[in-house]
Amino acid sequence: MNLPLHTGWLGALEAGALAFVIGLLAYLLSHFVARALRWPEGHAIGWAAFAAVAIGAGIDLWHLFSLFFVNPGSPARVQLALAGIHDPSGLGTRAVMEIFGALGGVLLAWTWFESRPKNRNPSS
Repeated sequence: MNLPLHTGWLGALEAGALAFVIGLLAYLLSHFVARALRWPEGHAIGWAAFAAVAIGAGIDLWHLFSLFFVNPGSPARVQLALAGIHDPSGLGTRAVMEIFGALGGVLLAWTWFESRPKNRNPSS
């Protein structure tokens, strides 16, 4: 994400909250697509969770993955790799909070859709 987030725990909570909203929207879109295509509800949940994590935490997960390939014997390359990361010391925390936020958003949206009354006829 290219948003000016804070560093440390506050930035991780902000990123998690943004991923939560992305999870809500991903399930909303996935629910209506799955209903139109007559897919089971599990498909909507799975695709929404995948999309929310990929969108919400994708860049931070990519940074975590790419840091494994940096040669630690070359300080210049390490410094170059860390320069492109917003908060290198809080990268892992931010990625975990984004994953939890995205999955929590999908779970809350699914719970809300499942708790709605199935029969909307007020005369019954």
